[in-house]
Amino acid sequence: MNLLNYIVWNPSIEFGPFRWYGLCWLVGLALAYLLVKQLYKEQKIKDELFDPLFFYCFIGILLGARLGHCIFYEPDYFLTSVKGFVEMFIPIRFMADGGWKFVGYQGLASHGGTLGLIIALWLYVKKTKLSIWRVLDNIAIATGTTACFIRLGNLMNSEIIGKITDVPWAFIFERVDMMPRHPGQLYEAIAYAILFFIMWYLHKRMPEKIGTGWYFGFCLFYIFTFRFFIEYTKEIQEAFEASLPLDMGQILSIPFIIIGLICMFRKQKAS
Repeated sequence: MNLLNYIVWNPSIEFGPFRWYGLCWLVGLALAYLLVKQLYKEQKIKDELFDPLFFYCFIGILLGARLGHCIFYEPDYFLTSVKGFVEMFIPIRFMADGGWKFVGYQGLASHGGTLGLIIALWLYVKKTKLSIWRVLDNIAIATGTTACFIRLGNLMNSEIIGKITDVPWAFIFERVDMMPRHPGQLYEAIAYAILFFIMWYLHKRMPEKIGTGWYFGFCLFYIFTFRFFIEYTKEIQEAFEASLPLDMGQILSIPFIIIGLICMFRKQKAS
């Protein structure tokens, strides 16, 4: 195996005063914010109904993604001690000497983030009295941008790595080991970028479907079907997954795929 044939990957975590991962999250959310604002404008929805949306989405995604990781992937650590429970919510790590260290939120799960977003949007529509299906469809049309940049953030952090491979586009993640691996984060980022362009094109061609839940269903079906199959190229995140017939990412994807299909094919007029 000639390691010179592959892409050596070891970017600096820092970007000036910023961390790449946080910067990618910020860019992804900012783009989604601008896109949904444009959609609200096209649909003549009042500005005051749009203003609180970003707050609900940000809190819902962050809290859901964090809890999803802690509960589904590391329950033995986070749910068995007071220190672990505190670390679920506060971005610190308690040290053996009794002190603590700021570490940021190390561990965010996309499945939990999706569930947290749905719950947050339900609370948002309870407050604004907008149609839940219209809000979900608008968010879904812009989702690809945020998902793309989050995975680019994972790539910059050399996390969620792929399995060892000899494909010519393999990455050598120097912070992990010196083995060529599938760049699973890049596969997902490209897939989600394609999703955005598909959704933006379709919403221009089929604006009458906004408010039916079809775009929301298509978004779930596309993302989690792709996620199910891309897991075959990725290393398991926790040791217990090795004993499962499917890894945790695949198991958690199945309900979202089913929900997506139901939303796409249910009979309902736009609201």
